[in-house]
Amino acid sequence: MASQDWFEKDFYKILGVAKDVSDAELKKVYRKLARQYHPDSNPGDAKAEAKFKEISEAYSVLSDKEQRKEYDQVRAMGSGARFTGGPGGAGGFPGGFQAGGAGGFEDVFADLFGGGGRRGGFGGFGGPQRGADLTMNTTVDFIDSIHGATIKVRLGAGDPTSVKIPAGIVDGQKVKLRGKGQASPNGGETGDLIITVTVKPHPVFTRDGNNLRVTVPVTFTEAVLGATIQVPTLGSEPVKLKVAPGTPNGRVLRVKGKGVKSAKAEGDLLATVEIAVPSHISDKAKKALEEFASELPDEDPREDLLTRAGLL
Repeated sequence: MASQDWFEKDFYKILGVAKDVSDAELKKVYRKLARQYHPDSNPGDAKAEAKFKEISEAYSVLSDKEQRKEYDQVRAMGSGARFTGGPGGAGGFPGGFQAGGAGGFEDVFADLFGGGGRRGGFGGFGGPQRGADLTMNTTVDFIDSIHGATIKVRLGAGDPTSVKIPAGIVDGQKVKLRGKGQASPNGGETGDLIITVTVKPHPVFTRDGNNLRVTVPVTFTEAVLGATIQVPTLGSEPVKLKVAPGTPNGRVLRVKGKGVKSAKAEGDLLATVEIAVPSHISDKAKKALEEFASELPDEDPREDLLTRAGLL
């Protein structure tokens, strides 16, 4: 529907384009002008707001094939032609503002400013578009994942960025750096940098929640008679741990407070006893073991297992 003031307004001149401008070029020009004069980019600037209304009206008409054809006919007919529109001009928008139509103002505006993004922008549309988030992966040592560390990462050819790895981070967890992502194309908020952390395995320790686990070999004699042994800790001096007489293979000994420390909890070090069996012994040692075995009670340690299995 034509607006009665179409004749007085040269939409081509307002946008600074030729009458045979292509749809693609028209859209490109409008995008540039819309970013420049958008009220959210020019708060309190009445002139910029008026200019924004003007270029938006021009684009809403010229981007619609039917309206553009009608507009060109109106301009060609001369000053005697007048057309009436709905309340407030074409499409009911103030100043002849019209949204819609194939490839029209509404589509490109949504593309420009994130469409339905934050409310409160000019005319109910969203404000400047937020920059995209960037993602990357990094690898840290096991000890740094437990105690925390500050590392350097580099994005492309830019300067290195410091990243704080929090104590207790787990493999696959993400660290977010606000404002370190991609810049907004139109003055909006910068995106974030999201880093996925991979933790290198440790040759001795493994993690079990907030606890650390380590397997500690003991000799047969130490397991039978008892002993005080040294157990390694992560990043500090070894601790002494008492092995009680008759300790079986696989028993777990606990060292309090030597696990993962976080703001909410403190884990322990869990040492699993593994009896080391020698692969070669001397004849003298073999004879001593045979004499030892002869002094043991005549009992089968597997009798209860076979009974429960229904074989005895």
